[in-house]
Amino acid sequence: MKVVFGIGNPGRRYLRTRHNAGFRVVEALADAVGASWERGEAGLTGEGTLGAERVLLVKPQDYVNCSGASFGRVQRWHRLDLADMLVVCDDFHLPVGAIRARRKGSSAGHNGLQSILDTAGTPEVPRLRVGIGPLRSGWDAADFVLSVFDADEEESIADAIARAADAAGEWVRHGIEACMNRCNRTGPAPE
Repeated sequence: MKVVFGIGNPGRRYLRTRHNAGFRVVEALADAVGASWERGEAGLTGEGTLGAERVLLVKPQDYVNCSGASFGRVQRWHRLDLADMLVVCDDFHLPVGAIRARRKGSSAGHNGLQSILDTAGTPEVPRLRVGIGPLRSGWDAADFVLSVFDADEEESIADAIARAADAAGEWVRHGIEACMNRCNRTGPAPE
């Protein structure tokens, strides 16, 4: 089984904020595989299949900065290797509309991702980052990530969410290298 773990904040107040890009990607993937959401110990989960792979989609109901707790529960309960878990999160270092995948690395200051790395005890956690930035001049980072997208950004973020869901599906079916090849390329996407 593979797990796609979206980072976001629970509740209607945060529904369309920049920090919930991870939730939006997992929701798009759930729609693609026909998964319905159920409440469990790790938060909201949905199951489906992509190709021959069973996939568990997770929207933790802990706040972003505490994402590691739910991540650890999922990993322990299903006895998964970290390579079988993909974290999807926002990144204000990337422009709105950009997506990037990595096999491992630092949190780049993302508190939710840092919580997961602390729980895992290693930086070797595959991740897919969705650009929500850049951080605006004079803005506090916490205020920025909890803001909603401007109307002129909405088309770019909607496109990025769809592409990130496709990239996560590629990861489920073919692994992190295929996912990185799909979303880390520069230039226009192939037809």
